[in-house]
Amino acid sequence: MSDEAHIRISGVKHAYKTEAGPLPVLDGLELEMQPGAFSAVVGPSGCGKSTLTKLLAGLLIPDEGEVILHGQPVTSPRSTVGMAFQNPVLLEWRNILDNVLLPLEIVPNKLNQKQREDRGQELLAMVGLEGFEDKKPSELSGGMRQRASLCRALVHRPEVLILDEPFGALDAFTREDLWQIMHELRHREAFTCLLITHDLRESIFLADEVVVLSGRPARTQHVMDVPFGADRSLEILYTPEATDMLHELRHQIQVAQGRVPANQEQLT
Repeated sequence: MSDEAHIRISGVKHAYKTEAGPLPVLDGLELEMQPGAFSAVVGPSGCGKSTLTKLLAGLLIPDEGEVILHGQPVTSPRSTVGMAFQNPVLLEWRNILDNVLLPLEIVPNKLNQKQREDRGQELLAMVGLEGFEDKKPSELSGGMRQRASLCRALVHRPEVLILDEPFGALDAFTREDLWQIMHELRHREAFTCLLITHDLRESIFLADEVVVLSGRPARTQHVMDVPFGADRSLEILYTPEATDMLHELRHQIQVAQGRVPANQEQLT
């Protein structure tokens, strides 16, 4: 593996303690990401995708192996990491701008209040929420709350952004709209991104590569490079190339689920 990697996960094993004994979740997981890369991780439900995000965020420590960020082992939460989840978890007693600014009250920074507000308003404008700064979360739709959550995750300019199924609970049209916003944010803000998703179309639209995890305990089963360039629109999802990629990913998921043997040719 490269010493220049921004993120390196090497030989990671992890098990949860249960009354019935250890429950192995990850088994020798390998993953490497270069600075500025965008990787999507897919796999069967319960295979350990969310555990991976907690390890990278420093919320868990692996039983074996290493999680390396910028050449340093991750042993505790890092201020250089931003996170967004399926549930935006916005604070109802704070307006949208104040929700977005929350990390700047926690993460050490040299910004004064005016600079903080300017940064929050800049991000809200990027995601189409200009004019909603003073609204409470309950006054916004689910898609709008998720846009605010993305802004909050990015407001402190993290080096690494972790997205744990942030679009999974949204309707199809809102989800596709947020894919495009996420793609624009990626090219306007400098970060390395790891996306956990169950949506294969989402993975190939947003990512540079898609990592398929095996069934639990998970290992890295398959890595697919995404050949689409920086200029992407939803139309690429209807191309023959995208269709072939989706067929391959579905096949890999079936292998991970144990529904077909790994050496069985996929149906086309």
